[in-house]
Amino acid sequence: MTTVAIDDPGDLTLLGGEHGTAWIRRGEGMVGWGEAARFDASGPDRIDDAASWWRRVTRHAEVSDEVRVPGSGLVAFGSFAFADASAAGGSLVVPRVIVGRRGEHAWITLVGDEPMPDLTPTPAPAVPAVTVAQGNRAAWSAAVHDAVARIEAGEIEKVVLARAVEALAEAPIDARSLVSALEPEFPNCWTFHVDGLVGATPELLARIDHGLVTSRILAGTIRRTGDETADLAHAAALAKSSKDREEHEYAARSVTEVLEQHCGSINVPDEPFVLHLPNVMHLATDVTGVLSHNASALEMIAQLHPSAAVCGTPTVEAARVIDELEDFDRARYAGPVGWINAHGDGEWCIGLRSAEIDQDNPNRLRLFAGCGIVAGSDADAEWVESEAKLEPMLGALGVRAQLAP
Repeated sequence: MTTVAIDDPGDLTLLGGEHGTAWIRRGEGMVGWGEAARFDASGPDRIDDAASWWRRVTRHAEVSDEVRVPGSGLVAFGSFAFADASAAGGSLVVPRVIVGRRGEHAWITLVGDEPMPDLTPTPAPAVPAVTVAQGNRAAWSAAVHDAVARIEAGEIEKVVLARAVEALAEAPIDARSLVSALEPEFPNCWTFHVDGLVGATPELLARIDHGLVTSRILAGTIRRTGDETADLAHAAALAKSSKDREEHEYAARSVTEVLEQHCGSINVPDEPFVLHLPNVMHLATDVTGVLSHNASALEMIAQLHPSAAVCGTPTVEAARVIDELEDFDRARYAGPVGWINAHGDGEWCIGLRSAEIDQDNPNRLRLFAGCGIVAGSDADAEWVESEAKLEPMLGALGVRAQLAP
């Protein structure tokens, strides 16, 4: 495997093929295509099994890397199912070609005797017309009411309920088209495509970089109106909302408790800040720590997933409630998605604001959105929040997306 410096390749979303991989934020990141190696896993040990496989791969790999920045050299991209029992399992993929940009550095990584590809930018095809099925609002309301009753009974403190919305396109969906639409619209998110899961997530589960670990925790949401003055008022209300602050505290605590077990020092801000995205605003906390031992990114996410931000608290009880109240398999929605290098460093997010392209029928996809339910939750308000969280993927599908009756 060889990594060499190249001239700036331009817009990364214009490179690669329809089955490629992408990981981009603020114009920087990586795109890859082809498949040099792959590991598929399933069950409760799927992340640990993938980590073991990756250690074996890196132990025997011959790597020449003249660039030496995060993302150059030997890299695998991965995604893992939310639930242990999910048939979606998990996977790590080493592309045959990776093109990346970080700061002033640009590079290409080639595996084996892979020839130098043509890096001429090629726009992805237009998104075909799409029909999106309406969600079952009555079923959603019943699930939220049931969850609140369980919380009030002391069974759980918080649970995250999700929706899956089916969509059907007139032609196969090319993930590059969705990545190209999402990346410029959501520069503060991590835009990704890994194994058919595509989205733009604002939540960083864990970044490991030379012993420093960082996590961005989100919980507590309010929809934006498009009116700057009104949105500033809403941001202030979000920051003071007891319901949203309670939800956020559960999420922050679940991540912090794990990081404290692995870090010699840790920094947790006293107050969350409000993260402004084009469609919503979130309460957010950035936690940083210095690892006290040599832990890889995969080892850390195996400990951190699922956080209270996407499952609830207590974790085991909340996961059981999700199994009972949700009528679908989340697959890799709300699971870890990201990349890891040969040194164990990497960047892994939670697969939110995402859609899953059906690998057997690429005309079909499922869009996902979830909401944290606590004692003060209202079913109608949570429905509105879930609709706002569907907007990024609906927007990427284009103005031709129409709600079916």
